[in-house]
Amino acid sequence: MPKGLIVKALSGFYYVLEDGQEAAGEQPVQCRARGIFKKKGITPLVGDRVSFERTGNGEGTVDEIAPRTTELIRPPIANMELALLAFSVVEPDLNVQLLDKFLVHIEHAGLTPVICLTKRDLLKEADDDVLAAEVEQAAALYRSIGYEVLITSSKWREGIEQVAARIAGGLTVIAGQSGVGKSSLLNALIPGLELETNAISHKLGRGKHTTRHVELLPLPAGGWVADTPGFSQLDFAEIEAESLGACFREFGELAERCKFRGCLHVHEPDCRVREAAGTGDIAESRYEHYVQFLQMIRERPRRY
Repeated sequence: MPKGLIVKALSGFYYVLEDGQEAAGEQPVQCRARGIFKKKGITPLVGDRVSFERTGNGEGTVDEIAPRTTELIRPPIANMELALLAFSVVEPDLNVQLLDKFLVHIEHAGLTPVICLTKRDLLKEADDDVLAAEVEQAAALYRSIGYEVLITSSKWREGIEQVAARIAGGLTVIAGQSGVGKSSLLNALIPGLELETNAISHKLGRGKHTTRHVELLPLPAGGWVADTPGFSQLDFAEIEAESLGACFREFGELAERCKFRGCLHVHEPDCRVREAAGTGDIAESRYEHYVQFLQMIRERPRRY
């Protein structure tokens, strides 16, 4: 039975590229999933390694799904190694609360996040020293925490080679809210791709969704990058209050020295995380976002 990779999912079909066929320029096989998956509550995902069977009409059926190394619910994708989080520095302005939400979900899923700040050309054209300083401070903050931060301009091709080198040979998902320039970034990374791009709405402060499904795109230097629909909000349905702190890298060693095991770093006495937030050793914005996210988790409806 041939094996392959699901490179696209659309309207109930799964497009499987057979192993060894990428270099030959073969097209993926359009497959349906066997009914057993639905009975077990399993949905094949883009990025899944699968066994499939060809049918007489040139299509096929997905018969088996290999164990996943990672899985994201939103966007729905499996086996990614790295998450390239695209956030624009202007139009729309850099939203660090949303960035922290993305980081929490990526950390929880076990992927390696890389922050990619886009549209540097618009920042320079705006000639706003205050805004430029805020962006530099944000980049410095996340680098100090241990995150890799790349700053790009698709228009000027600034930083594109660094991004291409970072994601070459692996499985990368690119994610971020709509209008931040993900499609422009992908067009710059993959010559001839020509994904549709839309201008930002100045009235709404966000862009239109130009990507409507999840799809793996082959990279020139090998590997795959997943384009995903843009979205502007995330919930915390899969994260419990007790595990939220572990998704903030700078809390790690401090949390081990808290007086109480399972400390939530809000009201407990002798909390080293809260002390560090008070002295500025943990950035005020990061701690505030942690508290906000914790409250969201506590207020979500119970699942029965």
